[in-house]
Amino acid sequence: MENKETYNETVAKLRAIVREIETGELDVDILSEKVKEATRLIKLCKDKLFKADEEVKKVLEELES
Repeated sequence: MENKETYNETVAKLRAIVREIETGELDVDILSEKVKEATRLIKLCKDKLFKADEEVKKVLEELES
């Protein structure tokens, strides 16, 4: 199943999680879930950036040939 979240949506979710964590008012169980979600979102961002980088490189290579 492909994730349909855009990069900007993912970054916005990460920022919201960081704000919640920074308040220091999260229950330990909720904090654990937020950290897990942040980890998933970071991986998703890295994957999207890697794919975009590969696509740009491919286009540039095609332009050079």
